[in-house]
Amino acid sequence: MKLHSIEGGKFKLDGGAMFGVVPKSIWQRTNPADSNNMIEMSARCLLIEDGERLILIDTGMGNKQSEKFFGYYYRWGEETLSSSLNAAGFHPDDITDVFLTHLHFDHCGGAVSKTKDGSLETTFKNATYWSNKAHWGWATNPNKREVASFLKENILPIEESGQLKYVEKNSSDYLTKTDLGFDVLFVDGHTEKQMVPIITCGDRKIAYAADLVPTHGHVPLPYIMGYDVRPLLSLNEKERFLDHCYENNIFLIFEHDPNVELASLLKTEKGVRIDKKLNLSELF
Repeated sequence: MKLHSIEGGKFKLDGGAMFGVVPKSIWQRTNPADSNNMIEMSARCLLIEDGERLILIDTGMGNKQSEKFFGYYYRWGEETLSSSLNAAGFHPDDITDVFLTHLHFDHCGGAVSKTKDGSLETTFKNATYWSNKAHWGWATNPNKREVASFLKENILPIEESGQLKYVEKNSSDYLTKTDLGFDVLFVDGHTEKQMVPIITCGDRKIAYAADLVPTHGHVPLPYIMGYDVRPLLSLNEKERFLDHCYENNIFLIFEHDPNVELASLLKTEKGVRIDKKLNLSELF
């Protein structure tokens, strides 16, 4: 097995929204804001090369939306999902599986592309797309709080393509084993049934922390996004997750952190904290 960090496109979001009740004077130490209170964000995807399978975890926000839409998110940097895959030596048609942690637009937008005639089609023609039934239902019938994050043009073409399959949650175990060669943790604080992959590669384990711990600045427990639909549940889920990762020597890969790709954890009097900041290339 080989892992590749794939940049799906950088953008910015409001720092206050990203850190909820935590004061700016504290969160800006790890995530400095610009004059508009925006912090830099990454859409870091993960590519798993495992035998004949090439599995892409999340796809960034893509490029099919209007300039007005992207004007809200201050895109920056040169990388795109396509250019990053190409730099790693792959083409979208090589991807066998696309695993979507959840269906907010900054995680699944790149899964669907707009053609020259304006129609929509799946970006990865030869891939099986993976979600779960509970989250799919939640996203296709969105509540008023999340409706702006679940865009039909990102979701419905996947189902219409016939490429969609569901991961089935194990109701009793903390982690669910999948047919993709890695385990999944289901969490409900950020959105209903977000999936966090935990991957074993050689003698190392990595958790793709998605929006449970979006940047290294979100490791302390109270640092919960204002976007979360159930913030107190997020806090409890994050505490158990971080303890599990520390106890099992699991590294975290941060989907939204433009500067810190990967980190090991340590236990302190204040709880689990960052130990060493790393890149995938340093770990393998």
